Amino acid sequence: MDDRFNTAAGWVLFSGIVALGASIVSGMVFHADDHEFPEGEEFGYFVEAAEEEGGADAGPDLGTLLANADASAGEAVFAKCTACHTIEQGGASGIGPNLYGVMGSAIGAHAAGFAYSSALAEKGGSWTWENMDDWLQSPRGFASGTKMSFAGLSDPEDRANVMEYLASFGGAPAKPEPAAPEPEVDGDAPGAGPGPTEGVPAEAPEAAGAMSADQPVPSSNAATSTDGATKVGD
Repeated sequence: MDDRFNTAAGWVLFSGIVALGASIVSGMVFHADDHEFPEGEEFGYFVEAAEEEGGADAGPDLGTLLANADASAGEAVFAKCTACHTIEQGGASGIGPNLYGVMGSAIGAHAAGFAYSSALAEKGGSWTWENMDDWLQSPRGFASGTKMSFAGLSDPEDRANVMEYLASFGGAPAKPEPAAPEPEVDGDAPGAGPGPTEGVPAEAPEAAGAMSADQPVPSSNAATSTDGATKVGD
């Protein structure tokens, strides 16, 4: 019985020694304790991504958006603002100020008696179309520290429509003009493509060819001397 136990124990011990030795050898071969790549060896595959060309399209300018703005669509978007604001003339202020006539008014001073945050009250300027567009896009980005918790409207068309709706209650300053469209170059226009253009001097062969073929030629019987001519005064 003891011999069998000793034999089994010996085999177990031998197996452990073999496993330990294999672990040490594999660690030396594969650099298990070295966190740097062995010199001259590369691991993995590196995928080179194509660089993005240019930025995203900025879309229509503010003047163009406002020229096509829809107050009715803006009213639908403004519905989410009615939890804090009223817009009718004489409406009471709530969590936010009444917004009647806000377009063109002084920033942070429109609704009398409303406690504006110092971040907005000290902003200065007036609610121009540009300022209102920035405010509606990100109130905290426009006036860091404002009490308004609204995240903003990311869609430029929604902002233009809301401003158009605000302007229908009490008026607004003049809208910015739409940006002039980029001029289109016509490939068939004079000077746009290859070939001669008006006003360019003709080449020598062309100039020679332009001469008339009928040129005056001296007559063969034209006088060549003055022997027979009458002298005046003789």
